[in-house]
Amino acid sequence: MKKTLILFLGCISLITLTRAQGIDRSSFIKDSLDVYINRALTNWRIPGVAVCIVKDDKVVLMKGYGVKELGLANKVDENTLFMIGSNTKAFTATALAMLQEEKKLSLDDNVTKYLPGFKLENKAAGEQAIIRDLLCHRLGFKTFQGDFTFYNTDLTRQQIIEKLGHIKAAYPFRSRWGYTNAAFLTAGEIIPRVSGKSWEAYLKDNIFAPLGMTNTLALTADMPKSFNRTVPHTLIDDRLTAIPYAQLDGIAPAGSISSSVNDMSKWVMAQLNLGKVGTKQVIPMGAIQATREPQDVVGSIRHLNGETNYELYGLGWFLQDYSGHRLIMHDGGVNGYVSSVTLDPQDHLGIIILTNTDQNAFYEALRWEIIDAYLKKPYFNYSDAYLSFFKASIAREQKINKTLRDSVALNLPTAMPVVNYTGKYYNELYGNMVITQGENNDLEARFEHHTKMFVRLQPLGGNRFYATFSDPVFGKTVFPFTFQGGKITSVKIKVADFVEADPYEFKKIN
Repeated sequence: MKKTLILFLGCISLITLTRAQGIDRSSFIKDSLDVYINRALTNWRIPGVAVCIVKDDKVVLMKGYGVKELGLANKVDENTLFMIGSNTKAFTATALAMLQEEKKLSLDDNVTKYLPGFKLENKAAGEQAIIRDLLCHRLGFKTFQGDFTFYNTDLTRQQIIEKLGHIKAAYPFRSRWGYTNAAFLTAGEIIPRVSGKSWEAYLKDNIFAPLGMTNTLALTADMPKSFNRTVPHTLIDDRLTAIPYAQLDGIAPAGSISSSVNDMSKWVMAQLNLGKVGTKQVIPMGAIQATREPQDVVGSIRHLNGETNYELYGLGWFLQDYSGHRLIMHDGGVNGYVSSVTLDPQDHLGIIILTNTDQNAFYEALRWEIIDAYLKKPYFNYSDAYLSFFKASIAREQKINKTLRDSVALNLPTAMPVVNYTGKYYNELYGNMVITQGENNDLEARFEHHTKMFVRLQPLGGNRFYATFSDPVFGKTVFPFTFQGGKITSVKIKVADFVEADPYEFKKIN
């Protein structure tokens, strides 16, 4: 009760302070941000957050809040590692732009010049695709198309690139923007062909080490070995729970880096100074500028404060207009983590926010609160606004799952004996899945390339089963089976939209 009251009174004083200041919100960062963040940790149920603000070549704030793992007293500090997910993409794009500056490649070179085996289902598109296409998501795929096959699997990088060539693109080549993680992997695999170093070694030698990012890890396999690291968390049946680290090294150039706000501050400082660290040009200015050139239209965004702005994509960066300021930004999300990196070059402002639960939008709310403070815009309290949307979404999801659990409890008969659903299934892109009979009338599905994951299938009656993935990131859903001639012929597999939006049809082969 006391703690809640203190946070509530702190919030009241924060709002009163900013209103009294009118448009002068310069003291929000110094006087009120700690209260704002600590209140949000409680309201959002976030174990730990790390925040860094860089302004005019100085670190204004660099601080950890909360704990590395729920239930333990290990506090987050400025050197604590978080997975940064797709904020990795800017590093990959910058590395390739650096190689362009060294005349070792051109971003307009055909992909097949360096990866002769690269193919797309659209043969002409595969032959015409250039490195730039890979780095700005314009191959014609839907956002996240194919990611169930590629995300957190045991597939090698080469296997993922080969499988990418079997996906039928949803749109004509270069006609639509669609976020494609496997394209960034493909781009990253060009680096060893021209530099003689693996993607991870090139980043370490040419970006991490020169910038002094001594604690940053390129590969997810190294995260559990680190001493000062967070643990990922998610909500399982409305309980915040620690979960295993995602294994993303097969698709590393798209999202495998782990870093701290201290290390990331050095990356952001270099970005704001067009590649310079002091008087030394660590990253060529031309490489920085190349990643910020608009390549494709993402769409328009309506902000909570009422503004409607454009959103473009450069190379590894989103480009957005906000109140007459050009923002360069990216978010990152993997199992148990979401983060954001934002650059406002016009105001020489950089913001880094790292969190160790994937069930929050506070990282986004905080970004806008900080930007608004520096742009002297009125206080909005984005955290509460985002939290309201988040709670409503969770409530809808819980209602759907309760309805499905209630249906399971009715013990409705299946269309055929449960044993008939067992057997081996195959999807042309993914590969094999095996369904076996578990306890009672439950089934269990296991996937060839997700060796540590299984799916519990509970009858809903007829040909439908309630599916619960053992890896909570993949969600809970319904698997419908199809019949022909009195036999089961296939099943549609659907995972959480966070992974991939469209279902996969697995055909029964025995």
